[in-house]
Amino acid sequence: MKYNFDEIVDRRHTNAMNTDGFRGYIFHDFEGKKKFPFKDEEFIRMWVADMEFAMCPHIIDAIKERLDKRILGYSQVFEQEFYDAYNKWSKKMYDWTYERKDFCFSLGIIPALYKLTEFILTDHEYAIVNTPAYGYFKHPLTYNGKQAVFNRLVKDKKGVWQIDFEALEKAAAHPMAKLLIWCNPHNPTGRVWTEEELKKVAAIVEKHNLWIISDEIHCDLLRQGKRHIPMAKIMPDYDKLIVCTSASKCFNMAGLMFAEILIRDETLKEWYIAYTNSYAMNVNPLAIAAHQAAYEKGGEWLDQMKTYLDGNFAFVKETLDRELPETHFVIPDATYLAWVDLSAYLADVEDIPEFFANKAGVLLEGGDALFVDNAQGYIRLNLAMPRTLIAEGLKRIVKAIKERT
Repeated sequence: MKYNFDEIVDRRHTNAMNTDGFRGYIFHDFEGKKKFPFKDEEFIRMWVADMEFAMCPHIIDAIKERLDKRILGYSQVFEQEFYDAYNKWSKKMYDWTYERKDFCFSLGIIPALYKLTEFILTDHEYAIVNTPAYGYFKHPLTYNGKQAVFNRLVKDKKGVWQIDFEALEKAAAHPMAKLLIWCNPHNPTGRVWTEEELKKVAAIVEKHNLWIISDEIHCDLLRQGKRHIPMAKIMPDYDKLIVCTSASKCFNMAGLMFAEILIRDETLKEWYIAYTNSYAMNVNPLAIAAHQAAYEKGGEWLDQMKTYLDGNFAFVKETLDRELPETHFVIPDATYLAWVDLSAYLADVEDIPEFFANKAGVLLEGGDALFVDNAQGYIRLNLAMPRTLIAEGLKRIVKAIKERT
C-alpha cells in the first residue's frame, strides 16, 4: 500500500493539545487571555512532538476491532501475544529481546519518570542530565524536590553534538550522584549514539554504580540507513538499568497513553508495581490493541514515513542554507525534530517562541525555558507534517528574520 503523507488532516475540534493547548504549554497563558495578530487556524504549528500525519490504517482497524468487543473495562497486558509481538519487532529492528518478567507498563514515559525518580533518589542525591534536554527530564526532579546536575553536550567542528565524557565522569564520581537520565536517540539534538559512545557511557555508569533510565521512545524514527542500539544490549547484565519505550511516538498515538517500562531490579520493580497497582496499572484497552497492531503490521507504514521525513529534512536544510546562511543546522540521525541554531540572527531575542508567534504566525519551541540548559538561540521544529505546511512555515520564519535584520 502507498500511504499519503501529503494529506492535511483537520485536527480542530478534537481536543488536541496541538491546536488548542499551545497558549498554556508554550506561553503559560492558561486562561486564554493572550492575543496574537493571527487567528488560531492561521498558525503553522511546528511545536509539540506529535505528527500531522494520519495514523497507520492497520492501527485504526485494530482499534475498531477492539471496540467491536463492546466492553472497555479495567485492562492490563495479560496475553502473551503482546509480548511476542513486541519482541519480534525488537528482534527485527535492533536484534534484541526482553524477558517478560522485566515488563512493567505506564500511562507514558513521563508519568514513569515522575515515579521512578521519587523511588530512586533521596533528597540529597542527584540525577545527571545531558543538556540540551527534553524539559520533562528536569520537571520530575523539580516536582519531587530532587537535585539535577547538567552535563552539557558539545558540538564538534561539523556542528555534530557530542558527549563531554570527561565532564560526565566528573559528575558521576560525585558521592551524591545516583542516576543518569539517558536519552537515545537524543531529544532535541537527534543524535543516535554510536556503539563506542554507548559503551563509554555504560562503563562510567557501572564504575560509579549509578542507576540509568534510558528513554528510547524515538528509537524507530531514524533516518534511512541508521540503526538504533538499545542500552540493554550494551549492558545485558546490569540490574540498575531501566529502559522506557513506546510505539506512541513513531506511530502518532501519544493520546492513547501507553509505554513499556522495563525494570530489571526486583526490588524497584516490586515498588513500581505496588504503586501502579494501586493507582495507574490499568491501561487503556484500546492502547494495548493499537500498540500490538503497530508492532505486528506497522513496518511498511513506518518505512514510508521515514522516507518522507528524510525528504522533509533535506528540504529544510536546503532552504535554511540558501535563505539564512548563518543558521547552523545539521540533519539529525533520528527523530522528526529539527534542532536549529538561530543565534546568529536572534541573539538579542529573549523569547524566541513569542517572537515567531507574533511576527511569523509560527508556533515552535526553543531556548532554555523549554529545553533546560545549553539551548539558548535554538529552535526545535516539528517536521512530521505535509511538506506544503513546512514550506509555508519556513517562508514565514525567513521573512520574520529578514525583516528585523
